[in-house]
Amino acid sequence: MIRLFAALALPDEAADALETFQQGLDGAAWRPREALHVTLKFAGDLPEDLADAFDSELGRIGGAPLFLDLAGAGAFGEGRDIHAVWARVTPTGPLSRLAQACEIAAQRAGLPAEVRAYTPHVTLAYLNRLPPQAVARWLTFAEALRVPGLRVDRFGLYSSWRGPDGSRYRLERSYPLDRRADTASGAADA
Repeated sequence: MIRLFAALALPDEAADALETFQQGLDGAAWRPREALHVTLKFAGDLPEDLADAFDSELGRIGGAPLFLDLAGAGAFGEGRDIHAVWARVTPTGPLSRLAQACEIAAQRAGLPAEVRAYTPHVTLAYLNRLPPQAVARWLTFAEALRVPGLRVDRFGLYSSWRGPDGSRYRLERSYPLDRRADTASGAADA
């Protein structure tokens, strides 16, 4: 079994800007810069044959490079159950089409359909029952976060490995966004 997800890596200038906001929340488990990414499709733990099929289907996705804007922040959970804070990725048509193409690729590979709405974001920290007021103050501080016009010309298939210091990610395969979509893949031009 291998834990996999499809994601966009962030350019160095984005990681530099995000690190500025990775402070001011005592007790947060801030993610290292190599873990900062925009998930397109989380696949979970897959047996080797299903992992290979997912990789093959992702390889059929085409499209043009796209641009990301990071603006503001958010959190997953409520009250003391807030478990993560993140940088908001402004939804765009090209990003939504790429995420949808990854979802279709996963279903064609045999994975179940995702039931949650796609929320593009970059996880900045994981939290463990921090006071809601502290999180609210950090969210107010992080509303100043702005990183416009990040050019992304590829996406990747990543594996996730849990360790004592949290999850570590490894790029398994990279897929360029420099060609037209394979019409059989269900992907639209980005």
